Amino acid sequence: MSLSLIKLRFQALVLVAVCCVAAFYGSQGSTNVITGTIEKVDSGAKMIAVKTVDGAVETVKFTDKTTVHGLKDAAKGADLAGKEGSHVIVHTVGEGADKAAHSVEWVGDKTVHTTEGTVEGVGKASKTVAVKTADGTKESFVVADHAVVNTGKDVSRYSARGAKKGEHVTVYYTEEAGKKVAHVFKHL
Repeated sequence: MSLSLIKLRFQALVLVAVCCVAAFYGSQGSTNVITGTIEKVDSGAKMIAVKTVDGAVETVKFTDKTTVHGLKDAAKGADLAGKEGSHVIVHTVGEGADKAAHSVEWVGDKTVHTTEGTVEGVGKASKTVAVKTADGTKESFVVADHAVVNTGKDVSRYSARGAKKGEHVTVYYTEEAGKKVAHVFKHL
């Protein structure tokens, strides 16, 4: 078999793989964020009910692939049983009855706050992000070790590509020891 034929087959295989990944993520729809307290966990039905600040209760499914950050290593949706009343940030995919938790940030008894603004600076070595709000206030955040980025199309672990200067974001954070700790950066 010639080298050019091997290259052509490899390129075709890569193209098929890219199309499959694009089709999978395209079928998932956009990602959303729900914050609130866990009202109920039904491990048998694989459902979590989250009471939001406005008093609404949002119910989402979880799967064996749903990851939970902030509890223990490799925690899953069922591990939230018994954690009723604690605060969470839930990343969902799908709509209505098909809404499912992609991942959950468990923050326990800490209240989740939000700030919307434009990223002013990113300290890569110190894991800090500065955000300028609409009223001109500059807020500084320490990035949590398990922080994630929600682009509206997918959710991924925070990395160097997590927040870039000039981007418009909503930061979901808790206050710990006098510092604002960012758990989620949602790109707007």
